[in-house]
Amino acid sequence: MSDLSDPTEAIMRMAPVIPVLVIDDVAHAVPVARALVAGGLPVLEVTLRTACALDVIREMKQVPGAVVGAGTVLNPLELEAAINAGSEFIVSPGLTESLGKAAISAEVPLLPGIANASDIMRGLDLGFTRFKFFPAAASGGISALKALSGPFGMAKFCPTGGIGLDTAPDWLALDAVLCVGGSWVVPKGPPDTAAIEAAARAAKALAR
Repeated sequence: MSDLSDPTEAIMRMAPVIPVLVIDDVAHAVPVARALVAGGLPVLEVTLRTACALDVIREMKQVPGAVVGAGTVLNPLELEAAINAGSEFIVSPGLTESLGKAAISAEVPLLPGIANASDIMRGLDLGFTRFKFFPAAASGGISALKALSGPFGMAKFCPTGGIGLDTAPDWLALDAVLCVGGSWVVPKGPPDTAAIEAAARAAKALAR
């Protein structure tokens, strides 16, 4: 069941891969974003794992075509800070009632993390049907998500964690998967923009 009027699903369907970005130098923000957008991956998840992450979001927002969101958002205070920095969507490794309600109140798309049936049921109770399956490989992999998608046919997923270019097609072949999250597209350190754009093109070409 797809709902293209759902802003979270619309973001998930923009590209088969959402790059998960850990940027520790603001100067890298614009070159990385430009390379990813040029390679066909416009949806950028900037994780709040570094001191400069909010500034990185502000910088990447200036790149035409980039849809920039915040990842590793753990609580309502971080959600508010991410929105104030210009985040167009929010990704969390898990889901609490306070975070879910804060996102609903702020009317910002939230992709909450789930790892089991209870997590999904908590999300459904709050009104969410689009989830991040995390950590995907460590939580049982494809067989686990297949099993979870049986009783939760209304849910769609973005598996993240332990996925690479070689395994992404297997995840994307699942009906319940709209996209995958991956850190392989942009390695840590000073950006090699040509390599990033090439990696983005390879990720963009993955069949759904």
